[in-house]
Amino acid sequence: MEKNSSPYVCHVFVCVNDRKGARKSCADGNSPAVKQLLKGEFKKRGWTGKVRVSHCGCMGLCMDGPNVMLYPQRIWFSGVTEDNTDSVIREVESIMEDHDGG
Repeated sequence: MEKNSSPYVCHVFVCVNDRKGARKSCADGNSPAVKQLLKGEFKKRGWTGKVRVSHCGCMGLCMDGPNVMLYPQRIWFSGVTEDNTDSVIREVESIMEDHDGG
């Protein structure tokens, strides 16, 4: 085993947990589509290799979902929909500007 630093400036985790209607879950808010939208937007901006968008399972706050987390920045967005991803995009844009020096 090796311990490494993350190769990404920002790693975006989108919860896609689906409880199939048994209880509220992030997938109820179409989080897989949120993930694809964010992934496409960051690719268009040329951030492949610097910003990674991954899906994940339950983050424990399903009642507030869909949930999106940015690491290593420790920023958490809840209630994310396809219509309000602009806040996530702006936050990642700010992170990239800070990283690239302005």
